Amino acid sequence: MSSAVLGISAFYHDSAAAIVRDGSIVAAAQEERFTRHRHDPRFPTHAINYCLEQAFIEPSELDAIIFYDSPLLTWDRILRSCAQVGEPAQEQFVAACESVLGVKLWVEEHVHRALGTLGRGGRVIFSEHHMAHAASAFYPSPFDDAAILTLDGVGEWCTTSVGHGQGDAIDLLDEIRYPHSLGLLYSAFTYFCGFKVNSGEYKLMGLAPYGEPRYADRIREHLIDIRDDGSYRLDMRYFGYLDGMRMTTAAFDELFDGPPRAPESRISRRERDLAASIQRVITDAVLAIGRHARSRTGSRNLALAGGVALNCVANGELVREGIFDAVWIQPAAGDAGGALGAALLASHAYLGVPRAAIPDGHTDRQQGSYLGPAYSSDEVRAFLDRQGYAYDWVKDPRELADRMAEALDEGMIGGLFSGRMEFGPRSLGARSIIGDARRRDTQTTMNLKIKYRESFRPFAPSVLVEDAPEYFEIDCESPYMLLVAPVNESRRSGQTDLATEDMMEIVNQARSDVPAITHVDFSARVQTVSRGTHPFFHEVLSRFKERTGTSLLVNTSFNVRGEPIVCSPRDAYQCFMRTEMDFLVLEDCILWKREQPRFEDDEDWRERYGKD
Repeated sequence: MSSAVLGISAFYHDSAAAIVRDGSIVAAAQEERFTRHRHDPRFPTHAINYCLEQAFIEPSELDAIIFYDSPLLTWDRILRSCAQVGEPAQEQFVAACESVLGVKLWVEEHVHRALGTLGRGGRVIFSEHHMAHAASAFYPSPFDDAAILTLDGVGEWCTTSVGHGQGDAIDLLDEIRYPHSLGLLYSAFTYFCGFKVNSGEYKLMGLAPYGEPRYADRIREHLIDIRDDGSYRLDMRYFGYLDGMRMTTAAFDELFDGPPRAPESRISRRERDLAASIQRVITDAVLAIGRHARSRTGSRNLALAGGVALNCVANGELVREGIFDAVWIQPAAGDAGGALGAALLASHAYLGVPRAAIPDGHTDRQQGSYLGPAYSSDEVRAFLDRQGYAYDWVKDPRELADRMAEALDEGMIGGLFSGRMEFGPRSLGARSIIGDARRRDTQTTMNLKIKYRESFRPFAPSVLVEDAPEYFEIDCESPYMLLVAPVNESRRSGQTDLATEDMMEIVNQARSDVPAITHVDFSARVQTVSRGTHPFFHEVLSRFKERTGTSLLVNTSFNVRGEPIVCSPRDAYQCFMRTEMDFLVLEDCILWKREQPRFEDDEDWRERYGKD
């Protein structure tokens, strides 16, 4: 008998929905892509509707609906923590009451209103947060046996867990509990360096190579005690999240030479060095926990999830250390992925459905993470014709790839909208902005004229999987852009001078023969592209290689600063016209900026999206 399970994550950040049928992933998407509200935490009505449509089922046909964490256990943590702290936690307690008592305890009512039914099972079931993370890591992985590591800010009580997956079963073996958290430690530095918590952690990671880790020993001495077995403790005198609404305290300010940086103000040498220092400490902690997981489980494979698993630098070090023979990281490692993990958990552990086989052309069960909506050529052309937008219809994919390769070789930058949208925070060639990595000005142009974001932020390369070792010190596939690897020494040029206070001077230094994707420490966040996972993107890279001899391109997410990644053709066209992109590919249609009619924006998009 066929089975179908709907997984839901909501009410914190990055709400999402996912459907699993007979053990196979059918669809998954974040709510933000539909509502255009970045990190949208609201109940994922739009994402649920998409998943049901993609699965061609009615809500009444669902065998289970599962929520990704336990609101009661979350409430238990809030009550106990605030009671322990006492009166100083009053403001936090009021905010938590509004969140948990006002919303999170009423998940079933939200499902009733959205679906009108609770499916065949008759009720919503609940997973624990880190079990959902563990399921999202292990079940889609290629492994039948793996250690499982989940790392995030907090879920109910747990912040770090070590587990073991075998066949269809997952056992969580060890955990570290709130308030001790690697995710919250990293977020404290995100806040202190002037970036937004739960959004700016990418910036902190990108900033780290511009500094020196001169505060690392101070962090180890005062903030965190990392033990040989991978366990750790934080000194809570320096953190404000336990008893207040700030991430750090006055003691933290004193320890690190002054108050937090004001958002959007100039980034000083202190922030650069703080970023480098916390990155070093977090990486060391991840390595220690990884060694413990290897010893605890005896497994040669590792599956990884949780928000901290999006730290590509730590992931790269974990792979290079050789603690495990193979490492697989959930591409939607944060809370959005909890919806997928919960659905898989209910399918395999609750309903007893065996794990599905790995689909043809893929190396895992995640299907390249292309799990979101797609639009047919007919739908795209109907939209363009209705709006009166100029385009060329190019039916032959090879000809279309040729035209893109020619434009990219000429220094143009374009948007690529192709196939099903990615699930997770990375654009992987389905909703991407691409450019020529050989050009020194590509990074600055993309940051300042297209993304409208800070100039220091690096860009990632997408490279043909068969050619990756020609550019990078990497001996494994990296399909989800979750590993940082060094650029081969033979391609490097010069030395990066970090002594200057002028960050633009550092940014503009050419460091290799592919300068647009070579970070200041000669590293890159790599996506390897195979023909089986995304045939058209592979074709674009192949045609660019035939034309230029270079088989990689800059690949960044298709959005502007503060905006969610585009979902629909309309989203893509608006982003295209709001920026200085030169061309846009919408499935088999190519649009040139110079041929488009005058664009009248219907909103102040900078005001709407705000600062990320």
